[in-house]
Amino acid sequence: MTELDISANRSAEKWSFRAKVGRLLWGLARPFFALSPRPLWGWRRLLLRLFGAKIGKHVHIFPSVRVTIPWHLTVGDYAAIGDRSIIYALGLVEIGARATISQGAHICAGSHDYNDPSMKLLKTPITIGADAWICADAFVGPGRTIGDKAVVAARAVVTKDVAERTVVGGNPAVLVKERDLT
Repeated sequence: MTELDISANRSAEKWSFRAKVGRLLWGLARPFFALSPRPLWGWRRLLLRLFGAKIGKHVHIFPSVRVTIPWHLTVGDYAAIGDRSIIYALGLVEIGARATISQGAHICAGSHDYNDPSMKLLKTPITIGADAWICADAFVGPGRTIGDKAVVAARAVVTKDVAERTVVGGNPAVLVKERDLT
């Protein structure tokens, strides 16, 4: 059995110099985002855009949201990202128009290759469709696609793609029912 090579993981070049500088600057700017009063939606949109995020119009992002790498984030018009949500955007994260990410949800676009002894970093994209709802404290794992108008129930753990107009729940998330939007 091969042992893990942690030193190879730690010495691997995971980020370009430009990305490292960007992450440092975002870390310095983060208090201006986190300490902004709740109604200052436009201010937080502006800060994210300054760091390369593509943010649509009338998007509501709460001040307690944690975005790891803003330039990997795209959010469609009228979407909302609730209190204490984590957007771990090591890979690209796309959130569709009018989608809702409820409080405490964790969108995780990064992992490690557990079959590689050096545990290589994976930066896998996540797509959340238009009119989808990721409910409170749900987890969406790396490389997943959540279809348009789908619902991920509270505290669900998504390890597979979610089809459009479906409701999933549980750990791991399974189909609960079709979403009836009349």
